[in-house]
Amino acid sequence: MMSLRKIFVIALLVVSTGLVAYAQKPTPAQRPRLTAFGAEDRYLLHPGDVLDIEYRYTPEFNQTVSVQPDGYISLQMGGDLKVAGHNLEQVRNLILGRARTRLESPELTVVLKEFQKPYVVVSGEVAQPGKFELRENLTAIQAVLLAGGFKDSAKSSQILVFRKLNAETAEVRSLNFKTLKRTSDLENDLTLQPGDMILVPRNRISKIERYVRLASLTTFLYPLMR
Repeated sequence: MMSLRKIFVIALLVVSTGLVAYAQKPTPAQRPRLTAFGAEDRYLLHPGDVLDIEYRYTPEFNQTVSVQPDGYISLQMGGDLKVAGHNLEQVRNLILGRARTRLESPELTVVLKEFQKPYVVVSGEVAQPGKFELRENLTAIQAVLLAGGFKDSAKSSQILVFRKLNAETAEVRSLNFKTLKRTSDLENDLTLQPGDMILVPRNRISKIERYVRLASLTTFLYPLMR
């Protein structure tokens, strides 16, 4: 029969192991947030978008506004408000916050009247680099084909996809299309989102950072994004 001392030691080890595992388990604050890859967000406003703002009980404040290049709109009631990067529901709440300073229990709707057509950019070693309208679900390899396909100088084993996370940072995904033999073999492909930028390099890039500053991409890709 096992002695009480041995039972105590075993129990202590079990409890200690559990505490270590618990301590190593990331808390909600420590867990990495889900990135934009694979996420399906509502449309975020961009400069050039046009909004209809309609007040239910005070139609005299109704107006149609355009998102300015700096991301702001000018409200009759509330002044300038930054809306770029927000979805319609968020913008509605922001406008309500301004309206409540002058109106009691205001009700309003925000309608997207005109919007920037979604697009992707393909650059680098492809036959026809450029900006392509995103009319339906499109994968990275399909976008490359729209751009005329790979040049002989392309490094198809390291295709880079840049996805904007915020005003300063983009996430980078590296794709290997060298083993992509048929259109049904999509395990190495990626469904694109509006604003994604694809770079087909000439030579293999030895190290890819997962996140990059958008400023470093703008100089290279700006001629294609106009």
